Amino acid sequence: MRVIGIDPGTAITGWGVVELTNGVLKPIEFGCIKTTTVGSKAERLKKIYDDLLALLGALKPDAMAIEKIFFNINVKTALSVGQARGVCLLAAAVAGVPTYEYNTSEVKNVITGYGRSAKGEVATRVKELLQLEVIPKPDDVTDALAIAATHLAGLNEGSITMRKR
Repeated sequence: MRVIGIDPGTAITGWGVVELTNGVLKPIEFGCIKTTTVGSKAERLKKIYDDLLALLGALKPDAMAIEKIFFNINVKTALSVGQARGVCLLAAAVAGVPTYEYNTSEVKNVITGYGRSAKGEVATRVKELLQLEVIPKPDDVTDALAIAATHLAGLNEGSITMRKR
């Protein structure tokens, strides 16, 4: 099973593709879609949509796991993330990729065993789980990989196994 994890954002949308084969996780590819403030909001959202649609076509995931909006005090940020999230969901629908949603505490609980883990703990655990040389940057990419791994752990009865070198 191949899953693309998405950490949506208007400036940076992190993505990471992880595969589960015989109970073992393997990173396939990861990166981020960056937009600039030069274009209009609509142009930035179109770039996210177009780039993600191209990734879905090229990487052929079986599912998309996307972060739910975490509503905090900054309403403007929540609305902006919601717009980016919406175009990601649209791209998945157009590509025929089913979507699944996870909140931050669910991801942290699956990846680290504690729903209130610090970002650094999640990043370190993602590096370990996927046996990466370094923690992917920016943080949005690491978060996307964690979201994908969370979905796959659920399919694997909640357990995650590191890939063999």
